[in-house]
Amino acid sequence: MGWLDRAILSLAPQAGLARIQARARAQVLMNYDAASKGRRTYGWKAPATAADAAGASRAQLRQLSRDMIRNRSLAARGQAVVTGNVVGTGIMPSVRMAGDADGTAAMELIRAHLLSPAIDVYGVHALPGLQWQVMNAVFSDGEVLVRRRARNLAFEPGLVLPFQIQVMEADHLDTTITSHGRNEVIEGIEYGPTGRAEAYHLFEQHPGATHRITAGRFRSTRVPARQILHVRRTERPGQMRGIPWLAPVMMTVGELSDYQEAQILKQRIASLLAFFVEASADGEVYAGAEIERLEPGAVIGLKEGQKVTPSEPPPLDGYAEFMREGVRSIATGLGLTYESFGDLTGVNFSSGRMGRIEMDRFIQVWQQQIMIGQFCRGVGRWTLEAWQVAGASAGLPPAPRALEWTAPRRPMIDPGKEIDAAVKEIGAGLNSRQRKQREMGLDPDVIARERAEDAARAPAPSPANVPNGPAIPDAPDTTKEEDIAHGGV
Repeated sequence: MGWLDRAILSLAPQAGLARIQARARAQVLMNYDAASKGRRTYGWKAPATAADAAGASRAQLRQLSRDMIRNRSLAARGQAVVTGNVVGTGIMPSVRMAGDADGTAAMELIRAHLLSPAIDVYGVHALPGLQWQVMNAVFSDGEVLVRRRARNLAFEPGLVLPFQIQVMEADHLDTTITSHGRNEVIEGIEYGPTGRAEAYHLFEQHPGATHRITAGRFRSTRVPARQILHVRRTERPGQMRGIPWLAPVMMTVGELSDYQEAQILKQRIASLLAFFVEASADGEVYAGAEIERLEPGAVIGLKEGQKVTPSEPPPLDGYAEFMREGVRSIATGLGLTYESFGDLTGVNFSSGRMGRIEMDRFIQVWQQQIMIGQFCRGVGRWTLEAWQVAGASAGLPPAPRALEWTAPRRPMIDPGKEIDAAVKEIGAGLNSRQRKQREMGLDPDVIARERAEDAARAPAPSPANVPNGPAIPDAPDTTKEEDIAHGGV
């Protein structure tokens, strides 16, 4: 402690103590190179903002992300890989009935409403198609809104349940409203005293729509939160809004695409072969009339002393390596494998499997936390509520106790080895048949029903009697009766 600190401490103890404490904290920070101020950290930004303090930058990121997906092949590929792996052919529902009740009629109703275009407000997509839209929007915009639309069956004879759903982009949020009573409204979302979303203020039409302009287009409506599914990926505690998935790699995608365009232009210029005619000894320059266009086998006469020199195309040194490392950086930022962008050079079974294992972890997290946890279970809750509202008056079968969701089957790298491993896992009692079936994207109830139908038609041959079929070793029977009832793998 220097003489100045001692003087301030004697004259103003509180100010002196604050000065000493601030210096001590600064010295602690300086022990971390990344927290120091200097040449190596020049330009680094570290604002102490909350998770949702993006404000206008969120809308800008959303618009840039959409434009990149429209016009940049790497961004479009990243979205296709994520959605294709998370949703695939669809995350399918199945019913779980109370007790031993038969769920066949309930499942038929689910198929008639959720697995048909009847669920869509616009009558275009069944639930798998809407799942594809939702995941695409979560990737490009960071978030998406799904609104429940109540319907009166008396006026909608084609519906079996009195509701439909509408997928809406985040642009529908009215960001001009700041309060509703005692509740605070931030970027169109109304929060209660506990910080939980209580309502959403939504435009009926998309603010960017140009094909139709109606009266009241820019008038928003307050929609209770129970009518909305706000699907997004959150990373920080207290985060309520999503950020486009391309945000960490947006600069790389843009610069790599610009570099690629520049190299394509360079190659186009290089492909234009030109000839330069040097002047003769008397200084006369060739006019170029006879050599204006070259044809195969043409013989061109030149004056004495004139010399023709062809142009030298510029080389494309390091282009493939640079692009490969750039794509690898983008794939890493998105949580995908480099090979998923289309380059399988040098990939063998082991390396491909190791890459897929890491990527599959992310896919499973996105399936469970985003699509199933936020969207599918929300739709399932609305389905059961509508079932209870319609009830027996609409002639509906008994409502299921719950809806369960099965993610699509992950493509196998080596089916023979992986199926054999699954059989051994079940036989050793490390997993149940129905859980393994769900992990493989199959519905245990459908398998059990179809196996019963097959057995009623003709006895199924054992694997040992099938020509060229793999022999499955016997394993101790450690499965429970309810697992056996749902059929085998």
